[in-house]
Amino acid sequence: MGLKVVHMKKNIAVVGSGYWGKNLVRNFHELNALKTICDLDEDVLTQFQSQYPGVETTQSFQKILDDDQIEGIIIATPAALHFKMAKEALNHGKDVFVEKPLSLHIEDGKKLVKIAGENQRILMVGHILHYHPAIIKLKEMISQGELGKIQYIYSNRLNLGKFRTEENILWSFAPHDISVILMLLGEMPVNLSCHAGTYLNQNIPDITMTTMEFPGEVKSHILVSWLHPYKEQKLVVVGSKKMAVFDDVSEKKLSLYPHEIEWVNQIPVPHKKDPEFVEIETSEPLKEECKHFLNCIQTRVQPRTDGNEGLRVLEVLEKSQLSFENDGENTKIGEESYYVHPSSYVDQPCQIGDKTKIWHFSHIMVGAKIGAGCNIGQNVMVAPDVVIGDNVKIQNNVSVYTGVEVESDAFLGPSMVFTNVVNPRSFVSRKNQFKKTLIKKGATIGANSTVICGNEIGKYALIGAGAVVTKDVPNHAIAVGNPARITGWICQCGLKLKFSDDRAICQCGQEYEKTDNEELRRIK
Repeated sequence: MGLKVVHMKKNIAVVGSGYWGKNLVRNFHELNALKTICDLDEDVLTQFQSQYPGVETTQSFQKILDDDQIEGIIIATPAALHFKMAKEALNHGKDVFVEKPLSLHIEDGKKLVKIAGENQRILMVGHILHYHPAIIKLKEMISQGELGKIQYIYSNRLNLGKFRTEENILWSFAPHDISVILMLLGEMPVNLSCHAGTYLNQNIPDITMTTMEFPGEVKSHILVSWLHPYKEQKLVVVGSKKMAVFDDVSEKKLSLYPHEIEWVNQIPVPHKKDPEFVEIETSEPLKEECKHFLNCIQTRVQPRTDGNEGLRVLEVLEKSQLSFENDGENTKIGEESYYVHPSSYVDQPCQIGDKTKIWHFSHIMVGAKIGAGCNIGQNVMVAPDVVIGDNVKIQNNVSVYTGVEVESDAFLGPSMVFTNVVNPRSFVSRKNQFKKTLIKKGATIGANSTVICGNEIGKYALIGAGAVVTKDVPNHAIAVGNPARITGWICQCGLKLKFSDDRAICQCGQEYEKTDNEELRRIK
């Protein structure tokens, strides 16, 4: 059965209504969800006005961003624009559906995932085959063991044109096949190699062959080309019991081949059998994908093809590009970009940013999110679901408990203490009573100090060594003692401020003033 749409209201804008965008326009209009079409081509918009009366049209992306009635934005522009437009949409509080690929650089993709998480927005990638009834059925058969042990998967995505200049054939055609193979196997490859052929435009490959090796000796290859005499979109899965063929060009989308191999005098002899065609639903994959996005907007459930799924595809794309640029050199996947000392434990899944270092005897638990450039000292514990921003320094002997969030550039001094329950008892479980503690950007928490749960430490505030924080501390405040009390104010650069007539100018040039409620505001 196809997906059911939870709501029906016109809250969607489609940006880019050309080669593929027009199909998205049609589907969201048929789902009674389309409010606005955005395109730079005025003639195209005029055609849509007659085709879809009542749907608004505009050439201004900013107008869509400023429209409070629009909840979801579909980005079907050239791939080079995906990152910029998705970033702006997410920062304007919109849920975003980006056609593949998510971006042209994995670092840009990571930024989009981070922004979506920070803004609590839906980020979905247009990997349409995840919503194809034949692929869904194929995944089901693999999971139930009907094909036996998977041994090999290969796919061909071939056609004549459409030639592109902003992306090569790998980035244009291969994302769908990469996404499906990763989904069918449920894991990432351990290494790959890729070869390319360039014939039409210098430095833009027209044909690529990517070979991937997965754990358990499973291998796959993906051949993509826009220099082929006819259209072919075929995926073959070779199992120990049966072989399956998904042919998206054929009327019979999914077929099984129960061939048998008999060993005669140590020589394999194949016994071929006729194909068995699998009955599948006739629903349109694109419509199912559009329904899924609408449901995600309504229910706030993460999409099947969310930003993280898009990142996995981007990693394979980038490593494939790197391989063919180095004459097909074998390239490893999943080499961590952060450092973990051998004595420490990092439970998966969790997120750890680039260039973060985790030192001796520390433990990062499932679901923790640690940003880039952090330094995690000796004997540090980061509990499940803790969020830590970029460039945070956590000194030795600190436990960051569930319920704590630490924003970027903060400093947690040696042996400082967090709590997350106000009335703990060893014999009473209060996991559903954890209180949130927020350490804001640039704050410093001194050695051996304690922050009682449920409080906020303001931006660039300084908590003195040994202090006990029992209430919120405002931005730039210096708080010391037990209980901690405000004794002064500190600049963003870390120097103590001296005031005259409620104003202070730091040696670094930054200027502040006290507000009516005795807090600090930076002037310049």
